[in-house]
Amino acid sequence: MFFLRKPRVSTEPLALTMSGVRMGERLLEIGADDPPLLAALALKVGMSGTAVVAVDNPQAAALATDAAARAGALIELRVGPYESLGSDAAMFDVVVLHGTGGLLPSLQADGRADAVLRAARLALRHGGRIVVIEAGPRNRLGGLLPPLRPNTGHDSADATLAALETAGFSPVRLLSERDGYRFVEGLKTNG
Repeated sequence: MFFLRKPRVSTEPLALTMSGVRMGERLLEIGADDPPLLAALALKVGMSGTAVVAVDNPQAAALATDAAARAGALIELRVGPYESLGSDAAMFDVVVLHGTGGLLPSLQADGRADAVLRAARLALRHGGRIVVIEAGPRNRLGGLLPPLRPNTGHDSADATLAALETAGFSPVRLLSERDGYRFVEGLKTNG
């Protein structure tokens, strides 16, 4: 009978667990690089929370809407420039920036990263946090396989850490690089 018992280990996807999003939180998701994760995060906050998804183009809006509908998640969708997120001053508990497809490096190439991260910081309440989920190095045997996500040329966490610090997040830390993901967190502790 011992071998027939089900393990009690969490079966949540790694990115969902590492985000630390909890039921009842007010969540702002920036980008739609990973639509299934986007929907899973919206489901995690539940009916007692709020899930707002900000995208900057109609194609990303369609992906987000479709993923949420398939999962049965309720989202509020905002389509427009990411820099306008600061109009929701101190409204959110957590911001998740979906960067597995290279969103942050593309914003840095356009010179918009600082403005977008500052707007995200304004949208957070005091004590709120931002979690950036990016494509990262693959560990163990996964390093021998081709990457699941495209290499964006953003090969270290240093650029993300520096971008968050420049935007006013403090402290900033690398949570983990695991299974092809990189997780970076920053807190809004002042102002």
